[in-house]
Amino acid sequence: MIERERAARDRNVVRRGDGGAWHRWLPGVATLRTYQRAWLAHDLFAGVALTAVLVPVGMSYAQAAGLPVVAGLNATIAALVGYAIFGPSRILVLGPDSALAALIAGAIAPLAHVALVGPLAGSMPLPGLPAISLADASRLITGALAIAMVSVADISVLSRMFARDDGRETDRNQELIALGAANLLAGTLRGCAVSSSSSRTPVALAAGARTQLTSVVAAGCIALLLVAPTLLARVPLAALAAVVIYSASGLVDVRAVIRLFTVRRGECAVSILCFAGVVLLGVVPGILLAVGLSLLSFVWRAWHPYDAVLGRVEGMHGYHDVSRHPDARRMPGLVAFRWDAPLFHANATIFRDHVHDAIADANAPVRCVVIAAEPITDVDVTAADMLATLRDELAARRITLHFAEMKGPVKDRLRAYGLFDKIGADHFFPTVTDAVLHFARARKETATARRARR
Repeated sequence: MIERERAARDRNVVRRGDGGAWHRWLPGVATLRTYQRAWLAHDLFAGVALTAVLVPVGMSYAQAAGLPVVAGLNATIAALVGYAIFGPSRILVLGPDSALAALIAGAIAPLAHVALVGPLAGSMPLPGLPAISLADASRLITGALAIAMVSVADISVLSRMFARDDGRETDRNQELIALGAANLLAGTLRGCAVSSSSSRTPVALAAGARTQLTSVVAAGCIALLLVAPTLLARVPLAALAAVVIYSASGLVDVRAVIRLFTVRRGECAVSILCFAGVVLLGVVPGILLAVGLSLLSFVWRAWHPYDAVLGRVEGMHGYHDVSRHPDARRMPGLVAFRWDAPLFHANATIFRDHVHDAIADANAPVRCVVIAAEPITDVDVTAADMLATLRDELAARRITLHFAEMKGPVKDRLRAYGLFDKIGADHFFPTVTDAVLHFARARKETATARRARR
């Protein structure tokens, strides 16, 4: 309870200092404007404690990536300072990462013949742009894209997680700005790519970190080690290798794969294929394969979504899937059909075929089709043309086409295509129940008129 009250008090103090517009772009500066003296001891201690973790981790990941250990330290300093200035989270810690180390190694492999910076120097490097030819830069683009995708995914997940635990809100755009600033600064200091980590930030939290000053203190401590390089000269390479091995062992989560196999085998297959791609093709091609398979899986689910014929279930509100409720009652002459995905060029024909199949499977001659359109979040031009064709096909068979529960933005799309007026505003209903009642009244009026003519 005390911790929650303290977090709420700290949060209110920081929010009161976010007045100026430019401070939204520099959250670290906004925090310093309202900095409390009571936080200083916590931030100083947390910064020093964090250094004990960041130094071996930064050196190890740089070596694993095929870079001099000083590149890892330079990148760590840049990441800490860059995120402390631009990052919205007061406790998130950036630096070299185990996943990025493998990506960096794969990305710079074509440039292995290029001379590297060399042994640890006894001073901080001056900021400057790296000397690299256009040809070399073009060969690094693919690896850079893979590194960017992994970094963005990491910081998006971790920033939300720690913000939720701390009772705060995160600004995703500002997170990307801070990540970009940290990597730009790391590049100018001859460092390597950096990202967030689920292991370093908890260290800062456990040490009592309050604000971004923790990262600045840690950066200062590492800078002192760079100007006194003999302090690190006797660190065994085996110790750095142990850090890499320990971190790499956590990259393979067997329990997560088993869980995927249990709950969703398709995603498990994608996971195994991605792992095999990294092992057989290399890190960067494996990452690109993973992205491609993920997109293909998404498109496949949208291409073949779930659909259902609906009926009325006794004691339940609305209309429900008859395959899940065998006792559901369907009104003779009417088919209520639900499509659980946007309508676009890839699945438009499948939608049309499934509507005709539902009509063919009906127990009585069909005179009305009601599309339960709430799950349909978009309709592209090809799908709109298909709906116009479907309407004409059904009209030729003396079957009316109605839509129920369609969202306003989707109706706006149909108006832009000219389809809304063609179908008729009286063919759109707020609920499936309203559409069914309209059909029942129309059928009753037709029957009454026929009897009157007799």
